Amino acid sequence: MSMEDFVDMPDEVDDETAEELLDQADEVQDAVGEVCPHPQVEAKRALQSMDEGELLVQETDHVPSTENVPDAVGELAQGKVWKSGDGFYRIFLRRQ
Repeated sequence: MSMEDFVDMPDEVDDETAEELLDQADEVQDAVGEVCPHPQVEAKRALQSMDEGELLVQETDHVPSTENVPDAVGELAQGKVWKSGDGFYRIFLRRQ
């Protein structure tokens, strides 16, 4: 069994797309070492001050955040996730 058996992650992006999106980011949050609910609160706070179409990237090593953050921001943003393969993730949140 893997974490994917337990976590309903949003759509995943490939390495190349992840790098392109990171370059386009309007804001990048470092949530490495942070656990829920802190990442959700910080993402929601940032998105509320962003304009439609802007991109927030949250970097994390906390697997549940890959599901919880996109769920917590709900209708504020559309979420996608990139996983490095070594326990590092980027959550891409495009403000709607």
